[in-house]
Amino acid sequence: MTTNVEMLSTGSTIGILGGGQLGRMMALAAARLGFKTHIYCPDPNSPAFDVTPFKTIAAYDNHASLREFANAVDVITFEFENIPADALMILEDVKPTFPGHLALETSQDRLNEKLFFAEIGIETAPFRKVDSLADLQKAVVDLGRPAVLKTRTLGYDGKGQVSIQYDTKLEEAFSLLNGAPAILEGFISFSREVSVISARNLEGDICVYDVAENEHRNHILKRTIVPANLDAQIMQEARNIGRITAEALGYTGVMAVELFVVEDPEGTRLLVNEMAPRVHNSGHWTESACYTSQFEQHIRAICGWPLGSPQRHSNVIMDNILGDELNAWPLGLNDSSVSLHIYGKTEIRSGRKMGHANFLSQKPVSDS
Repeated sequence: MTTNVEMLSTGSTIGILGGGQLGRMMALAAARLGFKTHIYCPDPNSPAFDVTPFKTIAAYDNHASLREFANAVDVITFEFENIPADALMILEDVKPTFPGHLALETSQDRLNEKLFFAEIGIETAPFRKVDSLADLQKAVVDLGRPAVLKTRTLGYDGKGQVSIQYDTKLEEAFSLLNGAPAILEGFISFSREVSVISARNLEGDICVYDVAENEHRNHILKRTIVPANLDAQIMQEARNIGRITAEALGYTGVMAVELFVVEDPEGTRLLVNEMAPRVHNSGHWTESACYTSQFEQHIRAICGWPLGSPQRHSNVIMDNILGDELNAWPLGLNDSSVSLHIYGKTEIRSGRKMGHANFLSQKPVSDS
């Protein structure tokens, strides 16, 4: 693995795997710092291609194209975690690649992810490995109903999940996953979901952003509110989880950890839902409300630069613009508090993330 990286100078080229909105926003942040970007993505209509001087249109399993791409850049990163881990290892052999395949492989497999958090002493929902119908039947006895059956890999935005209710036939539920390796998660009665964005650079310095509260619609993030409605102690616990996770992985770059807030007679506690080894939708508010956005922070981290301040100067609500909501947004610009970002996607589909809007309000002096 090639990891010996000195501070990259402006004019260097950053390679980004993935051409969606996250790659686009990283490329824009890189350009503001004087870097060039080279986007690698199989989709010729990728919105990130609009904002980069260099692009490669090729599959993630095209090893020759991956090596050619790696030789054309100075450092490599990625915008989403459904990249084959062996592709990342090919790139790591040629150029420094951050975050590395350890973080990617951990996040790609729900079982490995939960085992990782158990090893570092951070609580998750109870879970069981499910490779067969017999495994599922035993897991339901162990964890009870309701529960959620999830594929171990490739699930996102509610995909690859089957709800196990009191009347669910386990044979039918198991068949819906088409034999994919899975886990069963025990049902968690949580009051809200929050997330924490952290960054770690090559020197091991870590900074953590304020905790955000997330609201979903049909399993898709719709709104993020900052600050989250949490007391100071739980807020600090969430930030500590972000820090501990980055340290345990030896991470370089920006990452997100999603958490459930559980309130029971014993008090309030946090359970990890999942982590994402990349810039994250629930961190888009940092573009407008912080001195250093998550996107600039990621570029700084992977290029060996000092981290910027994660301090928040405003309260903010981030609203995802989904599907044909995009058509109404010219009228929304009458609101002087709004900061708008449209992703430039050519096809509008129901539930597709077409952009986001940050609504800013004054941060009280007492608001930490």
